[in-house]
Amino acid sequence: RVPVHVRVLASLSVMLAIFVVMTVLVKVDTSSWTRSFFAVTIACMAILSGTSTVFNSSVFGMTGSFPMRNSQALISGGAMGGTISAVASLVDLALSSDVTDSTLAFFLTADVFLGLCIGLYLLLPRLEYARYYMRPVWPAHVYSGEEQPDQDSPTAPLAAPRPSFSPTPPLRPILKKTAGLGFCIIYLLFITSIIFPAVSTNIESLDKDSGSPWTTKFFVPLTAFLLFNFSDLCGRQITAWIQVPGPRSKVLPGLVLLRTGLVPLFVFCNYQPRVHLQTVVFPSDIYPMLFSSLLGLSNGYLSTLALIYGPKIVSRELAEATGVVMSFYMYLGLVLGSACSALLVHLI
Repeated sequence: RVPVHVRVLASLSVMLAIFVVMTVLVKVDTSSWTRSFFAVTIACMAILSGTSTVFNSSVFGMTGSFPMRNSQALISGGAMGGTISAVASLVDLALSSDVTDSTLAFFLTADVFLGLCIGLYLLLPRLEYARYYMRPVWPAHVYSGEEQPDQDSPTAPLAAPRPSFSPTPPLRPILKKTAGLGFCIIYLLFITSIIFPAVSTNIESLDKDSGSPWTTKFFVPLTAFLLFNFSDLCGRQITAWIQVPGPRSKVLPGLVLLRTGLVPLFVFCNYQPRVHLQTVVFPSDIYPMLFSSLLGLSNGYLSTLALIYGPKIVSRELAEATGVVMSFYMYLGLVLGSACSALLVHLI
């Protein structure tokens, strides 16, 4: 019901305001009010989580009206953010001696990037390419069977401009058309978040007692974070050149279900502490590195395919709403996986 530009600018502004507050608090002595400071921090994180969800789903919904390559680039950009964060964390571990200065640098970086995002979004409508695909269309038409709307051609005829009064997009036909892809996204993110980070970050090096920084301080940031995020980025980028299986192929949900086998692979690495399952089946550090790469690569490739297919199997009038629905599937999978990861950790 809220226009996309209002959602994007409002969410970015709220995020920037929260980060500015957090940046100021970095240099404030909170030792006399630690409980209140903790409550403020948790409240800020909750607000950031909500506003970032609004931002991400709104931007992805907006790009649903653009050609598929633009949606793919947007999703790859998200993985690039994770990779850069993992690299920054490793550099910080290697070079930083003052945690306060490091924290200030990280928050200031966030402030700058959020301000840059606001500026770039305001410039977006000035681009003729963007104005063409952001042009509202009406009425909505739901495609059926094997009929495929051609959204990627700038010469494709547009429907009449949408009137100033527009009702809420019809969700039932969108949910019906995207049910298969929605299952793929939910289950993909469920398996990913049940493993990462709850299980993967507790896998220790078998050579930890050697005292080497590579097997102690750097092992988890390298194997659990950098490898996963970089592999996720590679998987998402591959979809720019290869887009198989297709949106109606039964191979796609088959590959998604096949990822279930990654759960026991991680569980039987050197996860610590172990209470119920004492057996370590994979007694080498190469295994968690290999499994993290496989988890990230499959997550990036398959989730990107499912996400970019969604807005393309409906008419252009419903593309933005479908993009938001696909984002909902993604966050639902993350929530379910995060909740079940606590149970999995307890069982180990």
